[in-house]
This record gives sequence, structure tokens and C-alpha cells, in this order.
Amino acid sequence: MSQRVLLSHAFFQDLAIAISECSHDRLFVLTDTTTRELCWPLLEGFIGMRHAQHITIGATDTHKTLDTLSEVWQALGNAGATRHSCMVCLGGGMVSDLGGFAASTFKRGINYINIPTTLLSMVDASVGGKTGINFNGLKNEVGVFADPRFVIINTMFLRTLDMPNILSGYAEMIKHGLISDEQTWAELMNYDIAEPDFAKLQEMVGRSVAVKQRIVEEDPHEHGIRKALNLGHTIGHALESWALRQRAPILHGHAVAYGMVCELYLSSVITHFPTDKLRSTVTYIRNHYGCLPITCDDYPSLLELMRHDKKNMGDTINFTLLGNIGDVKINQTATAADIMEALDFLREG
Repeated sequence: MSQRVLLSHAFFQDLAIAISECSHDRLFVLTDTTTRELCWPLLEGFIGMRHAQHITIGATDTHKTLDTLSEVWQALGNAGATRHSCMVCLGGGMVSDLGGFAASTFKRGINYINIPTTLLSMVDASVGGKTGINFNGLKNEVGVFADPRFVIINTMFLRTLDMPNILSGYAEMIKHGLISDEQTWAELMNYDIAEPDFAKLQEMVGRSVAVKQRIVEEDPHEHGIRKALNLGHTIGHALESWALRQRAPILHGHAVAYGMVCELYLSSVITHFPTDKLRSTVTYIRNHYGCLPITCDDYPSLLELMRHDKKNMGDTINFTLLGNIGDVKINQTATAADIMEALDFLREG
């Protein structure tokens, strides 16, 4: 059964519809400690959630683990959940990734509804059916494709976010602009993310989600064009895992932003991405995301992390690059020397 994504202007009405269409014997709400404190108060007066049972897990990606997943399964079992139960995942990408994995595997799968509360989860994690956990020091190493029944997107939750988390989601929106069309990309480059107009942002989120939905519907299991969504992620995931190992974790979207700087550089060298658009995008990213303190000594471990990426075939490191805005070139490869040049470009800040 395919998911329905509701870009919601009447949040409680849409939530009532979603809950009623997911007929259930028991209703659960999964939050992390942050969304329980900041986002649940926006819902707790809603009559449709009055009998929901709470499961709360630790916040941030450090809790996106097998142990936490096991806690959620255990909590569902202890509370009498059956295959006819339903779970609402109220939170950011970690909650929707781990919650979706828990829901899609408990009793071989129960219905779940995503209510993304961060910009990143609205435009990325909540749509597309990818669920999973980090494992063995690697991002999203174990998981399944499993669509939520509903995704309800409303930017009222963004008022609870700090600027680093807004920027984290905005990086994925920049990626969607780069892989779609020049008008969408230009709008993103000209938007003042430091002083966000939330009504305008909701419209832009709608366009960003539509880009991802269109690609996912065409290629649900990432055999072809869905790889367009990997722009910035091969190097970005390596930088994210590296930062985790340094015990100085960075937000996913910031890692993707740094990854896009590198992969747009590779695009300019390998697939002739225009230098003026490279310059505009990289300047926007550097102005808003700063730089990452990597050195040449980190290159071997970063290359090793890239070789572990799920998108690779054998030992070849696979990239999604661009010939131009909207001109996506999947299954591109680069030499170790090219990749190190791209990392030099990132460090030049």
C-alpha cells in the first residue's frame, strides 16, 4: 500500500484522517526525549491521540542503534501491540528511520505514520520508505524499504528548531534543487535561511518533497534514477562517520553540504558542471555551513569509509554527479587522486 504525503494546512484534521484510515487496536507514539518535550505538547490536547501509548527513546544519531531498536520492539511487545496496531513517529530523521524500521519488522510489519518535526526529516527521511539503523560504525547499515501509510508535513514544528538543524534540512533542499531545475535551485540560493519566512518555507518544502517523490515513485528500490538523491552523500556519509569517530559528531545535512562541495568539484572535473554554478552553490554553502577541520592525514580513513558505502559495486567508489542543474549523471567513478583533490577543495574554504 503506497504512502500518502499530506502537505498540511489543517494539521489536526489531516492527523484525524490518517489515524482513522489506519484502523488499529492500539495506537503508539514514538518520540525521542527532545520531541517529547518540545513537539508532543502541540499534539497532546488532540482527542484522536488521547489513548495513545508513549515510547520515548534517546535523542540524536548516537541512539540510532540496535539496542534502541530492541527497546522499541520490547516496549511494543510489553504493551500488547499486535499486527493490527499503529505507530505514530513524531520526530526528526532518526525517529522516522528507526521507528519505521521497528514498525515494519514488528510482527512482520504494522502500520505507521510519520510526523516529521525537523526540516531534514520533512524533505528527506520521512519520504521514500528508507528505514534503518547505524551498525558497526557505519551509517544506515541495516534497514528495509517500508513506506509509512501517511506522512503529515507542517512547518509549525520548525519553530521548535535551532538554526543548525534548520540548515541541516536546507542542505537536502539545495540537493533537490540541483537535481531538478534551475528555477528551483535559484530560489534556494536567494532565500534568506538565516531569517526564515515559514509560510514561504512551507511552499518550498512542498516543491522539495515533490522532487523526491517523483524520483522515488519512478525507482522505489534505487536501481537507477533514484541514485540522483545520492548527490553529496558518498563523501558526505564518509565525513559524517569520520566526525562520529572523532567524537565530534556533525548533523547529517551539514555533512551532505560538505559532500556536495566535494562532489560538485568532481562534477566540474569529470562531467563538466558549469564553474559559475559551482561557485554560486559553494559560496552559499561556505557562508552558511562553515568548514570542517579535516587534514591530509584524514584522507586514507575517509577513502576507506567511502569504499564501505552501500552504493558501491566491489571496491569501486560510486558517485552521483551533475553535468548541469537537473542533468544527473549516475554511476560515476573517480580516482583516489580526484577524490583527494575534492577534499583539498573543501579544505580551501
